[in-house]
Amino acid sequence: MKFIDIQDKDAKALNELLKEKKLLLFKLRAKLRTMQLSNPNEIKEVRKDIARIQTALTTANNKA
Repeated sequence: MKFIDIQDKDAKALNELLKEKKLLLFKLRAKLRTMQLSNPNEIKEVRKDIARIQTALTTANNKA
């Protein structure tokens, strides 16, 4: 996911996407602890996606 893809979304859609990504991160961390995660780099990507979404939310709140 790129920042350009999410910067045009409204705050409600961003909050929903943030909730989904945080749940995914929780599930990936649980899989990592139980040795079921095949690619640990997925956690890194999801964390970056969460940061991008939070940045988009901050910029959307500052514009309003």
